Amino acid sequence: MSVQKTHPDQKYIEGLKRDNSFIIREIYDKFAPKVIHFICQNNGDEAKAKDVIQEVLLVIYDQACIKDLKLTCPFDAYFFLLCKRRWYNKLKKKKLDTVTIKEEIVSEHEGANHLEFETSLFEDQQELFKSMFGKLGKACQDLLKKSFEIDSMKKVAEQLDISYAYARKKKSLCIGQLTEMIQKSPRYKNLKS
Repeated sequence: MSVQKTHPDQKYIEGLKRDNSFIIREIYDKFAPKVIHFICQNNGDEAKAKDVIQEVLLVIYDQACIKDLKLTCPFDAYFFLLCKRRWYNKLKKKKLDTVTIKEEIVSEHEGANHLEFETSLFEDQQELFKSMFGKLGKACQDLLKKSFEIDSMKKVAEQLDISYAYARKKKSLCIGQLTEMIQKSPRYKNLKS
C-alpha cells in the first residue's frame, strides 16, 4: 500500500487551521474568482457564490481541526470540487428543473476527487451526529457538551453540580444511547455502504 505524499498546498490547510489572515486572503484572491465565475454561469450570483465559498472554507477548517486533513492534490482542485458539489446540492434542494450546468471550468485531479469524497462523507457523518445529538434529552446533551469542552470529568461533575460517579455513569449511558440512535438511523446504513 503506497502512502500519498502531502501536497505543498498543505500550507492553505494549515493557514486556515491557524486562522492566518494572509493565507485566507490568498485563498480568496487566488481561488474564489473561479468559483464565483462558475456559480454565476450556473444559475447563481456573486452573493450566493461567496456564501458557498464561506461554507466550504468552514468545512475544510473543521476537517483540518477534527480529522487532521492532509492535502494530496492541489488546493485549487480540491476547493473547486467542494464548491461545485455544494452548489449542485443547493440547486437540487431548490428543485430547479431547468438547471443548465455549464462545465467550461474543469478541475480533474484524482487526488481531489478522493478528498472531495472523504469530505462529503465527513460532512454527512457530522450532520448525522448533530441530528441524533439533538434528539437526546437535555440532561444528556448538557453532560456531553461539557465533557467535550472540559477534559476532566471531575470538573464536569462540579460544574453540573452532580457527583463524579454519577457523571461518569451518565456519560457512558448517554454515549451508548447516542451510538444506538446513530446506528439505527437509515442514514447511518447509507453511510456504511
